Amino acid sequence: MLAKFAVKNFRGFKERIEIDLTRHSNYTFNSFAIKDGIIKNGILYGPNGSGKTNFSLAIFDIVNHLSQKWKKPDYYFNFTYAGNRNLIVEFEYTFIFDGQAVEYCYGKDYMGVLRHEQMTVNGRQVFKRENGKLDIDGSEFPMGDSVRHNLADNANNVSIVNFLITSYPLAGDNYLLRLNSFVNGMLWFRCLDTREFIGLENAITLLDEFIIRNKLVVEFERFLKEISGQDFKFATPAQGDKTLFCIVDGKKIPFDPISSTGTKALELLFYWVNRMEDATFVFIDEFDAFYHFKLSFEVCKLLFGLDCQVFTSSHNTYLMTNDLLRPDCNFIVYDNKIKALCDCTEKELRFGHNIEKLFRGDTFRV
Repeated sequence: MLAKFAVKNFRGFKERIEIDLTRHSNYTFNSFAIKDGIIKNGILYGPNGSGKTNFSLAIFDIVNHLSQKWKKPDYYFNFTYAGNRNLIVEFEYTFIFDGQAVEYCYGKDYMGVLRHEQMTVNGRQVFKRENGKLDIDGSEFPMGDSVRHNLADNANNVSIVNFLITSYPLAGDNYLLRLNSFVNGMLWFRCLDTREFIGLENAITLLDEFIIRNKLVVEFERFLKEISGQDFKFATPAQGDKTLFCIVDGKKIPFDPISSTGTKALELLFYWVNRMEDATFVFIDEFDAFYHFKLSFEVCKLLFGLDCQVFTSSHNTYLMTNDLLRPDCNFIVYDNKIKALCDCTEKELRFGHNIEKLFRGDTFRV
């Protein structure tokens, strides 16, 4: 699981900003949100321009050089802090796999080229590449001087992690393979004016076609009814159909033209939920931009019931309730800082408190 993450010099973050998912309180309610001592589910709040989207994108930078999954085409546009594009963007990750703490830190320039990287496992340095030099644990990864020299200053921007994975025989539970599997299962997506995603998949999929091909039409119909109360009746697809049709007063009508923006967003959510059996860490940016506030609550209950880590960003303070999460799982992003609600007040927060009312009353200060 992802335990900690920090970034510096990325887009709007000139100073270092960190989220520590091992820092949780001893609340006894909604214990599902904590797994193996790590926060499993959370929601990021913050005013417009506070950095919620940029912070989520920064978390997924690791997908860009360790994974072959889908990448956001314009990701490296406006990559570094706007005040100085010559800065190196610094990324720090801590993952915990069955008690092993894997720390992976690296820096990239404004073009996304790796300039340095370092990995430690339970405090033991595995490798460090910096300033044209490579220090590596030779007992675990023996290599000749020529290989070490080429890796230290490689011109094709190869990560040391990927090189070790592809060049050495590793046990199935090796921390490098665990890291590789985790990164390949990371998924970021949003549905605003355009649909965008990072990770998990290798290509763009047509949603109607996916539902039909996987025989999920009836399940999608039931999903819309249960999650949003919408009562669609879909026609049974014919051989070769790639478009969903609804039955309206006995007539077949294409689903897409008659569905609202929010319903289209639900179709996208339905698709990803059916792909999340392979997911490890999911972030949905502004997931409820087109949802009714009660629908947002139901969607969160669905998402937070999944096995993987799931986080979202939102402006909907209706979700800021102990009926859904806990004060240590709701975060505020503001002024280059990110803090859990319980760390933003001296007040002892209990299950019976109206967290939304306290938030609107300016109780929490980042």
